[in-house]
Amino acid sequence: MQTNIPSHKTARLTGRGRLALVVSGAVLAGAAVAVPLLTLNSEAPARTRTLVVPPGWRASQVFAAVDKVLALPAGSTRDSVAKGGLKLPSAAQGNPEGYLFPATYPVDDKATPTSLLAAMVDRADQKFGGAPVAAGAPRESMNLYQAITAASVVQAESVAKADMPKVARVILNRLAHGMPLQMGSTLNYGLNRSLAPLDANAVRMDSPYNSFQRMGLPPTPIDSPGDDAMHAVLHPAPGDWLYFVTVGPGDTRFTADYAEHQRNAAEFAARQQSMTRPASKSPQPKR
Repeated sequence: MQTNIPSHKTARLTGRGRLALVVSGAVLAGAAVAVPLLTLNSEAPARTRTLVVPPGWRASQVFAAVDKVLALPAGSTRDSVAKGGLKLPSAAQGNPEGYLFPATYPVDDKATPTSLLAAMVDRADQKFGGAPVAAGAPRESMNLYQAITAASVVQAESVAKADMPKVARVILNRLAHGMPLQMGSTLNYGLNRSLAPLDANAVRMDSPYNSFQRMGLPPTPIDSPGDDAMHAVLHPAPGDWLYFVTVGPGDTRFTADYAEHQRNAAEFAARQQSMTRPASKSPQPKR
């Protein structure tokens, strides 16, 4: 199968998915006051913390962030999912990917992995279960789970918010034309990596997330899409585009013409090569 979406994730995803934890505490005014207060009330003031989940984080990143903010051994939050009783839709089959909604969540001393994940899933249910989303998905010939999955790809593939409605249109056009999505973001998800150039071996990988070889959407979301990505799927830009590539900062090019796309891809490749080429040494000044 011809692969006609070039690898451009290195330029796109740099800087995504950085942990943002904000911690603040209550401090007693002075030792002279603290002693009688502690004598009368042995309970220490509750700490106030917040956990920020950015759009585009994978479930694995959320799990690691929860472990960190709760000072738990690595893997604790992941292990809690199976017994956490999260209120996920049946289509998710117990996998919270896509339903850990990006937002800021309060963290108190009673917080547990289950309570934090449940808050994220509840927020996703509020966002995705509302009338605008529930009604908009069938309009694009998708059920709600498919719309969330498409939005997760839009989130991963878009450099800027302004690109999202066009990226959504490319995805929908490819699905309508019976074309494979050929999105590097889905393949990298299947390989459990974030940033990597696509090579021939990766593209031939046997995986349900290999959208170069398999038709349709990936079997699950590949990250937690935000409001903008979901809105883009439900309200895609009008256009006949089938291809896109980000040639440079602020320069994502969309086209329905494969020859034009090849030229754009070649320009992107040339720019990438020039950026990685070692700079020539400047001559030393004579003394």
